[in-house]
Amino acid sequence: MDVKWGPLTTDDAPAWAEFAAAVEAVDRTGSHATVEQMAERLANPLLNLPEGTLAARQDGRIVALGLAPVREAADPVHVMDLWGGGVHPDHRRRGYGRRIIDWSLRTAPALHERRHPGRPLHLHLHVHDGNHDLAKLAEEAGFAPARVFQSRRRELAVPIPPPRVPEGVAIVTWAPELDEQARKVRNAAFRDHWGSTPHTPESWKRLITGTTAFHLEGSFLATAGGNAVGCLLTHRREADPTAIGAHEAWIQIVATVEEWRGRGVASALITHALTAFKAQGYGTAGLSVDAANGTGAIAIYERAGFAAVKSVTTYVRAF
Repeated sequence: MDVKWGPLTTDDAPAWAEFAAAVEAVDRTGSHATVEQMAERLANPLLNLPEGTLAARQDGRIVALGLAPVREAADPVHVMDLWGGGVHPDHRRRGYGRRIIDWSLRTAPALHERRHPGRPLHLHLHVHDGNHDLAKLAEEAGFAPARVFQSRRRELAVPIPPPRVPEGVAIVTWAPELDEQARKVRNAAFRDHWGSTPHTPESWKRLITGTTAFHLEGSFLATAGGNAVGCLLTHRREADPTAIGAHEAWIQIVATVEEWRGRGVASALITHALTAFKAQGYGTAGLSVDAANGTGAIAIYERAGFAAVKSVTTYVRAF
């Protein structure tokens, strides 16, 4: 049957979820999205469905997919994270991945210029371990490997040391009235992180604390003198869809403001959160970290028992 190409629509959440599950079953990326989460992504106002998406369909099923969402902020550059070369395992090596990347290179700069005219643009393409075909396509299209991000995991059955909270610091559970403080802590802490742009109140709600994946009982702030000095925000993830009731507490953000780094704030937040996750019935906790992180985060995660299990290489092409 012929393959038909066209954009996604708001009705495509079930088809997208089915496609993503087929890719995950082979590529083992560790990402399991529900239909509800896909619907949230399709409703993202920064994803221009008619112009910023491209899907190949056969017999009503998605067999290849590319996305080119813009970001609200462009400080210091506009970073567009592309899902290019996403191809169903049964339809690979047919040129679909190359077609999607070529499309993204034509489409993304135009969408960027409309949103952030005159600003520099960096396109990011994320390649998981072992996906040599996509890595080759990226390099042929002018992308260069720039950074490696590690996925790390900790089994919660392993004993968790009690939190050692620094003097003068209190750890409190996230609450709506603390949300803006958490956003400001994250932005301040990630100001010097590679590839990071500030969260606006809108992007923060949409991607972090307003999504259906947000785990509010597993998210915490560290406060000192009434001000937030650190935060840990968690999302609930399916750890393995083949295991009944298997969920993972995914630590989306760990942040400490610069003047409080090196005092044990992050370690206290992590051990506090791990204890909470275990009590809440989670089997594992996970997170992602830049392998070249210069803040000492990797050492903190290793002391907390997180071991590297996967990696993703970010390829970049600048415009």
